[in-house]
Amino acid sequence: MNNQPFFSVIICTFNRAGLISRAIDTLFNQTETDWEAIIIDDGSTDNTKEIISKYLKQHPKIKYFFHENHGSGFSKNEGLMQSTGQYITFLDSDDEYLPEHLSSRKKILLAHPEIDLLYGGTKIIGNPYVPDIENPGKQIHLDNCIIGGTLIIKRESALQIGGFKSLRFGEDYEFYQRALKNNFRIIKNEEHTYIYHRDGGDSLCYCIIQK
Repeated sequence: MNNQPFFSVIICTFNRAGLISRAIDTLFNQTETDWEAIIIDDGSTDNTKEIISKYLKQHPKIKYFFHENHGSGFSKNEGLMQSTGQYITFLDSDDEYLPEHLSSRKKILLAHPEIDLLYGGTKIIGNPYVPDIENPGKQIHLDNCIIGGTLIIKRESALQIGGFKSLRFGEDYEFYQRALKNNFRIIKNEEHTYIYHRDGGDSLCYCIIQK
């Protein structure tokens, strides 16, 4: 019997003890239940571990890993290495899923198993304009961007191109560029089920322009 989960949901976090429960709770509210959660704590100094420990005692589908602060790229790659799912995806620790987020994506992936990377479908809370990573002086609406949290990647394909680079910022952009160069089969999804919060004081994002 194949016990491989369909999704590995990677949650990277740093000092967001006040927000991470909201993110995790929306994962448990999913109509799709074939998933595991990989929480990567990038050296939090607040009570993040205490918050997550409550979930670990009750839910075997959650795994928790802590390391010293190395940045988001290192953490995402650690999540990839620790994952076992057919597809990896992400849930930023200050964001949310609507209940049908994973089920709607699974339907697309089952219908199109050739897809290497699926993205898109974001509801934006807060300022919808962000700097262009290639031209930080230019502001671009997020509707014209690829938001890293929405990426759903065939795990095998991610491993084949070396996963994420250990960058402190821009690792999604760098990964996406390599995916294009490696001829990934990429599809955009228009169902807005990923809630992207840009209303927090520590919200930081640069735009990956759709190409």
